[in-house]
Amino acid sequence: MADGNVEDSIYPIAVLIDELRNEDVALRLNSIKKLSTIALALGVERTRNELIPFLTDTIYDEDEVLLALAEQLGNFTPLVGGSDHVYVLLAPLESLATVEETVVRDKAVESLRNIAVEHKPKDLESHFVPLVKRLSQGDWFTSRTSACGLFSVCYARVNPNVKSELRNHYKMLCNDDTPMVRRAAAGKLGEFAKVCDGDQVKADLIPSFTSLAGDDQDSVRLLTVEASIAIAGLLNTTEIEDLLMPTIRAVMQDKSWRVRYMVADKFTQLQKAVKFDITKNDLVNAYHHLLRDAEAEVRAAAAHKVKDFCEALPKDCQEQVLMNSILPCVKELVNDPNQHVKSALASTIMGLSNILGRDGTIEHLLPLFLTQLKDECPEVRLNIISNLECVNKVIGVSQLSQSLLPAIVDLAEDTKWRVRLAIIEYIPLLAGQLGIEFFNEKLNNLCMAWLSDSVFAIREAATKNLKKLVEEFGSEWAQNTLMPKVLNMSRNQNYLHRLTTLFAINVLASVCGKELASKTILPVIINLGGDSVPNVRFNVAKTLLQLEPNFEDSDLQSKVKPCLEKLTTDTDVDVRFFAVEAIDGMYFNSGTSNF
Repeated sequence: MADGNVEDSIYPIAVLIDELRNEDVALRLNSIKKLSTIALALGVERTRNELIPFLTDTIYDEDEVLLALAEQLGNFTPLVGGSDHVYVLLAPLESLATVEETVVRDKAVESLRNIAVEHKPKDLESHFVPLVKRLSQGDWFTSRTSACGLFSVCYARVNPNVKSELRNHYKMLCNDDTPMVRRAAAGKLGEFAKVCDGDQVKADLIPSFTSLAGDDQDSVRLLTVEASIAIAGLLNTTEIEDLLMPTIRAVMQDKSWRVRYMVADKFTQLQKAVKFDITKNDLVNAYHHLLRDAEAEVRAAAAHKVKDFCEALPKDCQEQVLMNSILPCVKELVNDPNQHVKSALASTIMGLSNILGRDGTIEHLLPLFLTQLKDECPEVRLNIISNLECVNKVIGVSQLSQSLLPAIVDLAEDTKWRVRLAIIEYIPLLAGQLGIEFFNEKLNNLCMAWLSDSVFAIREAATKNLKKLVEEFGSEWAQNTLMPKVLNMSRNQNYLHRLTTLFAINVLASVCGKELASKTILPVIINLGGDSVPNVRFNVAKTLLQLEPNFEDSDLQSKVKPCLEKLTTDTDVDVRFFAVEAIDGMYFNSGTSNF
């Protein structure tokens, strides 16, 4: 009997192993994904001696299978006996790191990086480092690109002689004949620099950085921008000025817009890395030129950084730089012919008000806000409105209120429903800033109109919006101003509007109190229980169940129960289902049989 149990437990494992050899790709993939199960059944010794060599010999497979294999091997350390034997995983992963498909190579490199930290120092030097060297000297570019991602994970734990060899190999990769290899080396240069000593960075890596920054391929040059940030963080101000800045200046003026775009995108990180003095002497002027770049993509990327760049400036020159260098460019970008540039600026320009203060904001920024609120592009107007809180803290929004209204109305009536949806989300924020009187006079009707929108997503968002408005203005406002308009929709000829009434009631009932719920809301719900549309009727049942705690006990017996009992005999199956569910739910909640 015991032998039979053993055979039964081994049989599925045998099937999985057979599937590894099957001609059907789906079966092989299934077996690869269950490799850990096979390894556990085989034990660590047989896994090392049989399974891993078998996997190494069967690397030539479909990319989907190889990707799954590369991912599985990264978590295989405990299954081969822990850190003492983790090096046995290197052989199959090395083969995977050389295949043609990029995603497979990347996953193999990721797994190699994961298991590198689990190697003991002696195994790292005797097994992992030789693998890195072999990959970096491979005949095909695929192996050399994979090697670039492995230097940083082993460098710190090897002896000085091996470190020197690794740096030499990395320098060779930086000067490789193949652009793909140089690109990979440029992408990992900053990461490698962080694990090297300062003198080694200056002696070996900065010359490689300079060479890559002057590469004839812009796809290589643009990756050196991120490397420059990492390297600058390792040097003092004098070293940055002498060793890095000549190259960085050239990169910031690169003939390729893609390189300049990368500079603009990473500009605030570069600003923090190169310290204050260099920012004042070099970066302010460079940023000025990026804001006026000939390419719209570069201007948009730079415009996104306006607020962050100005906030990171030294306090002693912050306002001066903003007024003399940045603000003139900002004024030009407000009227930029490209809508993406204007939209990018609108998302950050409000943040400048904290730097300029009340008087400076009113004099210099307020006219720009007003211009953008009238922009023909809805995204520009929307971005200004979404960031009003920044201005409200400095000058209040009363100065903008008259210009805000036309912009809000235009966005609320925009033909694109996603634009209408976006402005709904900002209405509670605006309501709090503009006050209850302004809201009741100018925006209340707008919010009610959204409840009747032709798009469900708008009606749903407008319903949720009501709760936020009640939280802002209080239950008294809800009872006096909001509820009458909501309940009036229950008589609309369009059943979708009657449904919206129920959705809105669900949201508002909790803030209205039992008296209003029983006297005003309940009769409307009961009346809708006799609606001609089944969708309305079964939502009545759902609403009654949800609002049960808000009704008086006497009303539950005299009004709610008869309504639900009538719905349980409805001709529509869905109405009957939800009516029964509501009755059962109320019985469960009350814990008695009185209902």
